[in-house]
Parts: sequence; C-alpha cells; structure tokens
Amino acid sequence: MTPSRRTPVLFGVLMIIAAFLWAAMVSAPHVSSRASGLDRLEAALLDIRFSLFGAVSPSPDVVIVAIDDVTLAETQKKTATTRLLLADTIDAIAAAEPKVIGLDVILADAGAEDVDDRLAAALGAAPMVIAAGGSFVDGAAATLIASPVNVLRPQPAFADVADVGLVNLSTDATGVPRYVSAIFATDVGVEPSFALRIAARFTDTEPAISADQMTLGDVVLPLDVGFNMPLRLIGPQSSIPTYSAIDVLSGDLKDALANKVVILGYTATAFGDRFPSPFDESVPGVEIMATAVSQMLGGETLRRDEATRRMDMIASFALAVLGTLLVLTLPLSAGVPLALGFLALWGGAVLFAFSVGIWLSAAVPLVSAAGPLAGAVTARYYTEKRRANHGAKALAALKQFQSPALAEMIADDPSFLKEPTAKSLSIFFIDLSSFTHLSEWLGPARTQDLLKHFHQITAQAVETEGGVVLNYMGDGALAVFGMTDANGNSADQALRTSFALIDAVRALGQEDYTVGCRIGLHHGDVILSRLGGDRHQQVSVAGDSVNLASRLLEIAKTEGATIAATDTLLDVSALEPPRPADSVKPVPVRGREGWATVHFWSV
Repeated sequence: MTPSRRTPVLFGVLMIIAAFLWAAMVSAPHVSSRASGLDRLEAALLDIRFSLFGAVSPSPDVVIVAIDDVTLAETQKKTATTRLLLADTIDAIAAAEPKVIGLDVILADAGAEDVDDRLAAALGAAPMVIAAGGSFVDGAAATLIASPVNVLRPQPAFADVADVGLVNLSTDATGVPRYVSAIFATDVGVEPSFALRIAARFTDTEPAISADQMTLGDVVLPLDVGFNMPLRLIGPQSSIPTYSAIDVLSGDLKDALANKVVILGYTATAFGDRFPSPFDESVPGVEIMATAVSQMLGGETLRRDEATRRMDMIASFALAVLGTLLVLTLPLSAGVPLALGFLALWGGAVLFAFSVGIWLSAAVPLVSAAGPLAGAVTARYYTEKRRANHGAKALAALKQFQSPALAEMIADDPSFLKEPTAKSLSIFFIDLSSFTHLSEWLGPARTQDLLKHFHQITAQAVETEGGVVLNYMGDGALAVFGMTDANGNSADQALRTSFALIDAVRALGQEDYTVGCRIGLHHGDVILSRLGGDRHQQVSVAGDSVNLASRLLEIAKTEGATIAATDTLLDVSALEPPRPADSVKPVPVRGREGWATVHFWSV
C-alpha cells in the first residue's frame, strides 16, 4: 500500500478511536450514576417525553387531604394553632377508617405542652406514618445508599406513637423530582423512606429489596443505583384525588377515605415544599409523596437501573462509531443522512421504551454521537474540498490536452469508452493550404506562432458548435460533431464551423503572407475507442467514414476547393448551407472502391 493510500486509512482509524474515546468519556459518569453536565439536557428531553405521553392513572388506593388556603381561612378563628388543626383533621380522617394516614409534615419543634399532647393523642389513635427529613451536603462523595449527614426528626412525643419515614426526594438540575429513595443509612441504621413506610403498612408486608428492584407484596418496583426509585410523575396537579381538609372536617367524605392511603399535607400558599414538574410550574410536595406511594402500590413505574444505563452506554458507542464510519466511508450526501437516520432510530427507541415504562437516556447517546459525527463531517468536508480543488486543477490541466467537452465526460465518467462504441457522427478534417512552402518562408518561430493561433481558432470554432477536437496533426486537425451533443444536428454544426473557419483562418495572414485552408466533411458510422496502454490513453475515432473524410482534403486540393462535403452529410443536414455549392460531382476516392458525390465550395 502506497503512503498516499495509507494516510486516509490511518486517519480513519484515528477518527474511530477518537469516537470510541469520546463516547467512553461522555457515558462514563452516566453508567456510574455520577452527576454530569448532560443532566440538564436529559431532564429537558425527559420532560418532553412526559409531555408527549401525558398523564397516567394513579393507584385508586391513594388520596390526598390538603390543608389549603380555604381550610386555613375557615378555621383560623376556631383553631388557635396549626397543630390543633392537624389534630382535628387527623381525627376526622381516622373516623373514615382509612388503612393508613401519612402526615407529610415534620413535627420537629416543640409546641405548647397541651397542644402537643392533643396532637400526640390524635396521632396515636390512628394508623399513622409521620415525616422526618434528612440533610445532605452538596458535592459529597457518592455512596451505595443515601446517607444524610443529619436527620430532622419529629418530637419524641409524636415519634413514640407513630411510624417515621424520611420524606427526602432527589431532584434534577431544574428542580424537578426524579427519584425517591427506598431506604436511607442514618445514625440509627437503615431506615425506610416515608413512602415505603406507608406502602408497607398499607399492604401489611415487609419489602424485599435488592440492588435493582424492590418487591412489595405482588408489586415489583425497579430501583436505580443507590436504591433509588425513579418517579413516574402522574400528571397535572390534582391528578391524584385531592380533598380539602375543610370538607373532611365537615364529615362529608367518609366514603372517599375509607380503606385508602390518605396523605395529609399543606397545599396552602407559603406552606410546605413545592416543585416544578413537566405538567405544572409548581406542584405541592404532598402530591409528589402521594405519587411515590401510588407507584409503590401498583401505579405506573419507570425503570432506570444498571441494565438500562449499560444499554445507554452501548448505544453511545454504537452511534458514535457507526456514524463516524458512515461519514468517513460514504459520500457526505449519503453518510450524513444515514448517520442521522440511526440517531433518529435511537430517538424512536427511547420514545417507545418510555411508553412501556423504561427510561433510556436520550442525551448521553446523542452527545456521544454528535461530537464524533461533527468531527467526521468537518474532516470529510475539508478533505472533499481539497480533492475537489485538486480535481478542478487536474480537470483544467486535462482540458489543455483534450477537448474541454471530452475532458468533462472523462472526469464525470472515468469508464467512458472503456469498450469501443459505434456511433454515427459528422467528421471534420482541416489543414492549412501550401503550408510546406509557407513554413519554409516563415521560419520555425513564426511557423510555431502561426500554428498556435490556427489551433486556437479551430478549437474555438469547433467547440462553439458542440464539436470535439480529437487530434491536432501539425498543420491540421481532426474533429467530430455529435459525440457529446446528442440534441443538435451534427451535419449543420460541421457546416457552420467550416464556413466560420474560412474567414478566421484567412485573418491569420499578415501583410507579407496569406493563409488559407482546406476542409473535408463527411457523415457516417465510426468506432470511438481508447488507444494506448493502461496508464496513457487517448480517445480515437476510426472507420471507413474517417478515411473518406480524410481523403476529401486531397480531393479538395485537386479541385482547387476550400470545402469538400459528401452528399451523405448534406442529406443529413437540416439547414441550407450559407451559400450554394460551386459544384457537385462524383469523384473517385483513393483506396476506396466506387465514387463519392461531393459538394465543393471555393471561398
């Protein structure tokens, strides 16, 4: 393999290696579940999927009782503190006989003793799970299980009469909740989350937790790295049945709460946490908690785990390497659309996976492929540009040795005339009259100058009419018409060229000498072919028609004519010649049997 051929191959190999390394660098944080700069992009693309597929149905076993603005407005004159309001609301819910009540409020501060006693009594009289909250340090090293550095717990009076679970959520860079941890490692050991406490109590089962899933009764829930459950957000606010606490206090909703999981929390303005979601700008935290519980009780799930992350990594490598290969090996007009087509296929796979509850990454494979693809396209663009410039220079050089029209045909189709081809053409021969005597008189330098100008005006006249000069023969030239222009009448083109050249050649003369020419024209079948070896060839035309056209130069000289054209050519012509022939007669042709009818013009 020559160095010139090795260079593109080596460059391609380096591009493939670079694509592989780029995909590895992009996908490594994702596979190991570390934060990366692509998280914000993935969040936006995930929200698009949520919006495209819309809301899903929650578990029918979960409802929300909201302490909303209406409740606070109606009870502020009757209830001295919010804790007393909580106690009254819990009593009213408990009267409806739910299976479990989850209080999404952290009762960490001590209140008035009598108020706290009243609330503790309400908590103790109901099947309760109350909230605790962990605090985490930003930028802390990743651990196998979520490990808060501190836990804000309910007052002992409340914790002693109810189950406790941590309410922490994991949000993305935009603040949208994406995960709820199943378990936490705290200062007292491994503790379940608030949602898991409620779901386990509702089903009256102990959860079985492994690295990638959690089983709760008949429900199997996929878990991501760190025992985190991806949240399948349900829909716009109030997608889970939500009742105002004021209606519960009136005793009108007993049937709606019976045998349910009831999540009690604040939705009133300036109370409780709120989060953005793909469906709403602001959703109360109690609704996110209810969503997690709904998911644990058989609602729609979203799977993202080590297996899906590995699939994302494989897609990243495949798209990066395949896209680079396609762009490097195919023409850009084919390689780029194909590479983009494979990206689109992955996008379709991501959408389909989401429709069946699988969260595949859109951002990681996209960026993994986009970098190498852009690099390959840029490299190919400049490579093709250099080749085009080189090809343009080569074509310009070729046009100096071949007719421009013929050079274009060879450049467009290198296999042109690879096999000899029969074709019907008009053949044109020209030479300068009395050239031997003229060249002796002019001398070498002036003769060369005369020939140069003669060849230039011959080429210009022939090419203007769509003809091709195949050969220059000293003081003459051979051209054909109809080889590259299939739409024109080749006989008309040959005749017009001939009469145009008479005056052009005469204009080459100077004060001390005159210049004339003779032209032979015939129309007939010829064989077009390449002559020469594999590395050096020229296009040639052969056949009896070529021989006859060549002999017409001798006949024109004998007859004292400037143009000699066969009757065959005039029969093919669709136009009248610029002037009638001076004579028409049959003449013998040297080396050929029979006579030819020839039209003669003396100009």
